[in-house]
Amino acid sequence: MKKKKGHLVADAGQGSRALAVAVLDGVLRGRRSLSSVLPPQMERLKVSERALMQELCYGVLRWLPRLESLAGMLLRKPLRARDNDVYCLILLGLYQLAYMRIPAHAVVDETVAVARSLGKDWARAVVNGVLRNFQRRREELEQQLNNDAVALHAHPRWLINTIQAAWPDDWWSLLEANQQRPPMVLRVNLGRQSRQDYQQQCQSADLATHFLPYAESALMLEQPVDVQRLPGFAEGQVSIQDAAAQLAPGLLDLQAGQRVLDACAAPGGKSCHLLETQSDIDLVALDVDAARLQRVTENLQRLNLAATLICGDAADTKAWWDGGLFDRILVDAPCSATGVIRRHPDIKLLRQSDDIDTLVLLQRTILVALWPLLKPGGRMLYATCSVLPQENSEQVMAFLAQQEDAREIVIDAAWGRAMSAGRQILAGSEAMDGFYYACIVKQI
Repeated sequence: MKKKKGHLVADAGQGSRALAVAVLDGVLRGRRSLSSVLPPQMERLKVSERALMQELCYGVLRWLPRLESLAGMLLRKPLRARDNDVYCLILLGLYQLAYMRIPAHAVVDETVAVARSLGKDWARAVVNGVLRNFQRRREELEQQLNNDAVALHAHPRWLINTIQAAWPDDWWSLLEANQQRPPMVLRVNLGRQSRQDYQQQCQSADLATHFLPYAESALMLEQPVDVQRLPGFAEGQVSIQDAAAQLAPGLLDLQAGQRVLDACAAPGGKSCHLLETQSDIDLVALDVDAARLQRVTENLQRLNLAATLICGDAADTKAWWDGGLFDRILVDAPCSATGVIRRHPDIKLLRQSDDIDTLVLLQRTILVALWPLLKPGGRMLYATCSVLPQENSEQVMAFLAQQEDAREIVIDAAWGRAMSAGRQILAGSEAMDGFYYACIVKQI
């Protein structure tokens, strides 16, 4: 392996495990998101090898607190910071032994072989010793791990405490849901065909699916597949989007001719769904990140849809707003993402407890800034992929108390649970991600 700008870069051809070490090193030591580190390394592999690499990276990060506790028990002394590559390799080996069905001898042999490529002669003996020691003492070690909440639930302590305080009757099941592999959910473009028709196309392609309730465009695959296997994906017949996120258009009650703002729009899933639901709207998609806004462009092009894209800060409307009021505003607010940990397990590593107060303030600033842009009689939909009340129902209650012309539209639905304001979906409910919605109308 070679170093590049302080991070590990695996040489092409070393296989899934070596590249997985490079990815994990970038996330753990570089404090970078998995979604930014993994794709470039995946491109270095044959398509047939990518599934294993993805499973290794996501699996290690999903169980990271438990694996780190385990490594701490097995290592005679902590490794130096410059040997983080060896540490990542140990975590990788432990994950395979504890959670995958690969024969133990193959795991040990392959992991030690990767150690040889690190250019550190001593690493082979250390990795071999740790993995074989785990095999001998597995039952004893796992009993010890189960006595510690952080290792048992594989969540940082601050997050366990926060979720327990928010959901005293549901916290255990919520933490368990975060540890599950997420389903692959499709959003059928109902402007092109019915969900039933697309399901038949999937069946013809040997892809088993079933309907999900509440979201009329949602189909869940029984087994995740590469998007290129999906019938009509390149032609815009279908997209990937969790069923909870697919509820937004129905809550906005879109009508032809309306001017609609999708604030914080990237990567564009909801923007595209709004246009699929009601093509005759003037949609403005806003995002502060120019690179992520490019993703919106790509999604619109694939689906043959059109919108006005603006790179701007939703909290600083003077810098981009043209003065025209909107009939509908979707505020998909920046949040802790605690409802989508099963899809992004690195959140448990990258998110810190101090982030929550900062996010709450940002959400409030965005809501207050965008409210004057809504027409009297217009509707704002506030959404997050968080399960924390301070970002959700408490945020909306505070906003309603502050804005005299704001009134909640109570969401009468079978999904989620009613809160003091809005409705909350907990992760895993009806196969959905954790999500929150609140509808607010500006009184005339």
